[in-house]
Amino acid sequence: MPHRSSFTPGKRFSRPRGDFRRRYEDIEATRAALIARLHALGEIAQSHPGYKRALTLLNETFRKSKLAQRLAVLQAAAWLIDVLEQATKAL
Repeated sequence: MPHRSSFTPGKRFSRPRGDFRRRYEDIEATRAALIARLHALGEIAQSHPGYKRALTLLNETFRKSKLAQRLAVLQAAAWLIDVLEQATKAL
């Protein structure tokens, strides 16, 4: 038939095996580093309302999100942790 593409399933979008696992482990390592940064802020930061929100982002929101969205959740949490670090330095 004219104008028919020769699409072969699996060939066009194939990725090397282990790509998903590597991305998953990288994202989990980033999450662990952010949690460590958050806990290192100490008691002064724990009284700040953003501290609880950062924990929520890193735990509940992160776990409910799909893998593609988790990076954005981690970026939001990293920004919030940066704000908390600046706020605690000012105190």
